[in-house]
Amino acid sequence: MTAKPGFRYDMTIEDIGEAGNQYIELVWKSLYDSMHDQLTIAFREIEDAAYGLYLDQLMPTLFDSLEESGFEAAEPLKEDDFVIGKCLLFRNSLEKWGTEEKRFRIFWNVIRRKNSQQPIGTLLTEIPHSHLKFDIPVAPVLYSLREWEREQIAQGIRRIKE
Repeated sequence: MTAKPGFRYDMTIEDIGEAGNQYIELVWKSLYDSMHDQLTIAFREIEDAAYGLYLDQLMPTLFDSLEESGFEAAEPLKEDDFVIGKCLLFRNSLEKWGTEEKRFRIFWNVIRRKNSQQPIGTLLTEIPHSHLKFDIPVAPVLYSLREWEREQIAQGIRRIKE
């Protein structure tokens, strides 16, 4: 049995972030170690896209568990959307912190209960990475925001990062 996040329908956005971080802490390093050689080679050819290959393995279990628990994290796709990790959209991300050796990209997903269009908040996924070689120096981290509108999300990210 592989690890899964312990999500429940009655959770707040903060509870979801906490349970998601517990899941990531359990699995990120062994997954990283098992894929490192393959992704180091891939990085030479496709550069940053190698991190997408990693997230394609790390994040779907988290998003599937959210869906199974009665939440929606995905939004309708646009024609030119680029998606990794099942639900991470590049148009819903920012990368402007850190050095070339240790950069941070933050993706956001507005989380809704399936029976309601009312968002409960936003889940931020921070991916630390290097632009010089394939390296994820520390675990990806989830943050939660109660806000869900784009400008409020951007302000929330700035509060966390600056």
